[in-house]
Amino acid sequence: MMQHGGNIYKYAKELDCDASEIIDFSSNINLYQKAQEFCINTQQLTPYADTDYTTLKNTIASKYKIETNNITLYNGATAAIYDLFSSLKGKSVYLYAPLYGEYEKAALRAKKDIYKINRIEDIDAQVEKKSIVVFVNPSTPEGSYYDMDDLFLEWKKKKCTIILDESFIEFEAHKSLKKQIMDYKKLYIIQSFSKFYSCAGVRIGAVFTHKKNTRSLQPPLWNISTFDAEFLEQRLLDEEFITQTRKLHQEQKAELQKILKESKLFDLIVESDANFILVQSKKAQEIFEHLLAHKILVRSCESFDFLDGSWLRFAVKDKEAQQKLQEAFRALP
Repeated sequence: MMQHGGNIYKYAKELDCDASEIIDFSSNINLYQKAQEFCINTQQLTPYADTDYTTLKNTIASKYKIETNNITLYNGATAAIYDLFSSLKGKSVYLYAPLYGEYEKAALRAKKDIYKINRIEDIDAQVEKKSIVVFVNPSTPEGSYYDMDDLFLEWKKKKCTIILDESFIEFEAHKSLKKQIMDYKKLYIIQSFSKFYSCAGVRIGAVFTHKKNTRSLQPPLWNISTFDAEFLEQRLLDEEFITQTRKLHQEQKAELQKILKESKLFDLIVESDANFILVQSKKAQEIFEHLLAHKILVRSCESFDFLDGSWLRFAVKDKEAQQKLQEAFRALP
């Protein structure tokens, strides 16, 4: 069972090839890979980093129009998820599934009671008062963006602790609830910076919440390297990168949708508001294996709650990669 995307090293070993030879449609990282030299003076690496990461927080606060004391930084969003769950006192956790699998693992480690809501078929299911609710928006693995107003109001009425994951929200500039952290103190927003800013190797994630909550969050000292912090700061300030990303994303997503549709291999192609597309086919396993033989890796989705092996997810990639995908489809017997 495929637990997550991006595990090209496992499949490279199976194929007896180098990981760089595999086209990785399983990894939902921004397709725009800006060619640039990134240099850092070695003298910057000699002293200990500022444990508060003041410069980076100032940049993030300015970009998202919040205060620096609303930001806690981590060595990736996954680390943020685990620390957040360990800090929360509530016992009952409602996961709006399918969603990123680490939420369930983190809740289990924190000894929470887990209840799953099928958000695709039963999004209006009731939750307990003062429970913890977890929602990913845009969602994974299908990329749907939800208008959160009604759900958010219902959760607030029940005094729920709300964990909202917005890691994919910037690809199409959807409305964020970050501004709500000042009005509702039990709101926590998780964000991975690796997805949109195309830097999976730079491990930085964040929790955005009311300043009173940040005191209970306890990331390790110096959990982000000086190198990573400098890289992300430069990328956050790069307006050309953001503009070009959104332009290429729209172009290539439309092209991927066309390729998937014209292949006539899929019974269902789900409309997406993120940088990946979920599809269903009775021949999903055959398609997965055929593409892998062509050194193309896609995400099989049987590990997601409420889905099975008939579902595959394709991340949006560049023109060359998607042309090779089209050629591989045409070679399918």
